[in-house]
Amino acid sequence: MDVIQIVDRINDLFNIKNKKIYSDESGLTYHADKKVKKLGYCVNLTLETIEEARMHGVEMMVTHHDAWDEIYGLKDACIEKLAEYGISHYYNHLPLDDCNFGTNDSLLTKLNLKIVKRTHEWEGLFFGRIAEYEEEIELNDLVKNMENLLEEPVKYWRFNGHKVKRVGLVCGNGAPTACLKEAVENKCDVYITGECNLYTIQYAQLKGINLIIGSHTFTEFFGIESLALKLTENIKELEVVRLNEEHYEANI
Repeated sequence: MDVIQIVDRINDLFNIKNKKIYSDESGLTYHADKKVKKLGYCVNLTLETIEEARMHGVEMMVTHHDAWDEIYGLKDACIEKLAEYGISHYYNHLPLDDCNFGTNDSLLTKLNLKIVKRTHEWEGLFFGRIAEYEEEIELNDLVKNMENLLEEPVKYWRFNGHKVKRVGLVCGNGAPTACLKEAVENKCDVYITGECNLYTIQYAQLKGINLIIGSHTFTEFFGIESLALKLTENIKELEVVRLNEEHYEANI
């Protein structure tokens, strides 16, 4: 199948309200002008995941993140490697955080939580959620569920003695205290995200809200997997494969 046709199918999955924001936050970064029979998916575009794509014989990669500008030189190196291997690349960032099959909704579904509110709005896109359990659970049980699901250790801080009923979530980088503040204001028992810093921890302690930190990558994995699997529903001849990434963030 043609790369542009696949991108069109992806776009059809989203309710695009602002075309400029959508195009700024998603799209093709390299078009190899090659038909696609096998598509590989993962969260990050890196030299390592491009190598994984080559090893799996894929003609196109779909990721949540483009190569990060903050990693100086990575974007140029990735484009060079994609060109060398003849692999096309597409990414979808904030629209995938916002949509009802994306990063946040997919993780909450896996944790058996019911979404009650979309939060953390930016330019009409919501990259956070408030969700609830039908019945309260122990914080330790939620931590174990997270570790089993993400297949990595998570860090957590207990700053109140309550069982968990109401959960605030920002998949990926919800470290800024402004993100945590929304969970506090929505009276959450625990806040879950994929990154933290000193301010995150101290603000959680100040407000008495429990904190669970996975990794940026694997809190967001189920969203990009969901997107890839939706493509197989619409394109029967397309094969999709998971591209493995290292679990190095959880120990930082």
